[in-house]
Amino acid sequence: MSEIGDFGTVVLVVSIGFSLALLASRLSDRFPVPAPALFLIAAAVASDVFPALGDRLSIRTVERVGVVALIVILFDGGMKVGWRRFRRSAVPISVLGVVGTFATAGLVALAAHSLFGFGWTIAWILGAAIAPTDPAVMFSVLGRREVGGRSGTILEGESGANDPVGIALMVGMLDYATHHDASIGVVGLDFVIEMAVGLVVGVAGAWLLLEAMRRLPLGNEALYPLRTLAAAGVIYGVASVAHGSGFLAVFVAGLLVADERVPYKAEIERFHTSLASLAEIVAFVALGLTVEFSTLGRRDVWLDGLVLAVLLAFVLRPLVAGLLLLPVRLRRGERVFVMWGGLKGAVPILLGTLVVLSGVDQSERLYGIVFLVVAFSVVVQGTSIPLVARGLGVPMRMVEAEPWSISIGLRDEPHGVQRFLVAPGARADGTQIRDLPLGERAWISLVIRSGSPRQARGRTELLEGDEVLVLAPPEDEKALQLVFQQPARRAEPVAG
Repeated sequence: MSEIGDFGTVVLVVSIGFSLALLASRLSDRFPVPAPALFLIAAAVASDVFPALGDRLSIRTVERVGVVALIVILFDGGMKVGWRRFRRSAVPISVLGVVGTFATAGLVALAAHSLFGFGWTIAWILGAAIAPTDPAVMFSVLGRREVGGRSGTILEGESGANDPVGIALMVGMLDYATHHDASIGVVGLDFVIEMAVGLVVGVAGAWLLLEAMRRLPLGNEALYPLRTLAAAGVIYGVASVAHGSGFLAVFVAGLLVADERVPYKAEIERFHTSLASLAEIVAFVALGLTVEFSTLGRRDVWLDGLVLAVLLAFVLRPLVAGLLLLPVRLRRGERVFVMWGGLKGAVPILLGTLVVLSGVDQSERLYGIVFLVVAFSVVVQGTSIPLVARGLGVPMRMVEAEPWSISIGLRDEPHGVQRFLVAPGARADGTQIRDLPLGERAWISLVIRSGSPRQARGRTELLEGDEVLVLAPPEDEKALQLVFQQPARRAEPVAG
């Protein structure tokens, strides 16, 4: 019975911890402190007060937990962005995700070498560790706020795209540091191969997953989200075994699955969003539990970490993002918002564990610096995001929770049912339904405004933000998008 009692104690402590974490996420809606900051700080304090917590959690375990968490986070991040949104801002996302990651890592390496006396190899390892940003932290910081315009899409897309790049760069730098026969040329070639294989596996995996979701029904609707979770793991594993970037493959698969019509799509998305939130909590708690305040108290850790965090947030990130975004058409406020919004999170945690496991020189010092940079980014930058957006005029709206939903189960795919969100300035914005150029084949069956359904009548005037359910042939979708989602001057009548 003592074994059962001991395990019951573990279950009790873990369950209480998760309950407090959920409460903390609720408190972050009321107070301007992001939930990840609370998880990180609370875990660090708990490991110092109860040393046994940190002693039982090895760096190897944290690394494995971080890998699993990132698989979940990146797949969900890809689904949140979606291919349609991604391709509209594909150039700035790709440039920031690839070139920006290398440029940030290089500038951090230069600062670490010049200011703190690190050798060039160790300085580049530190730069690779803290260069990537994090999609889960961005979503957590925003909470129920939704950023309008291209800046939100760029930040979300960049944070998903630069994670695989940063991880591949770190793996290459650690290989260069620990193998005497490694060269920069070989590391660069390995990076290109890893990205290419990851991209191919991600595209192929998404295609196979979509075919399975459409053609292979399961016995219970609760199994559909589990199938996509298992598929994400398979995609990561296949890419990794093939010496590719499993993280890039998972993110690409999420992007391509996001906009496709498949059974139980809403349930799948809700499941992965919840799981990504849990993965984020686990990653930050694991980092907090494995950091000792005695290490953080060293001058060459806390001072270097604080200086580097301030330099990264106020100088290096704005410099890199600002230069790379010069050719991109953005309002000044949106440009500055992207420059400020590169938040650190689970990826630097994982990369910090890889540094310690590799056994490179000064690995414990590097791990402490990574902790301080992540903590500063989440607490200072994360807290300021809503205020900065408001001050820069970046559109941001609160998305109210909708705990009640009405759904209609259909045995076959409803090819003629389409949903549109009325965009500001669209032909439908401020227009009565009877005056819309819908043609004879399209019919508006339901309008949802501010979470409340309204019967669609001819005299009903549509407004920005209305969700409209339209019955129309699939081939009319592009023409209907001109009516509901494009500026009025570009609207065209739907072919009758």
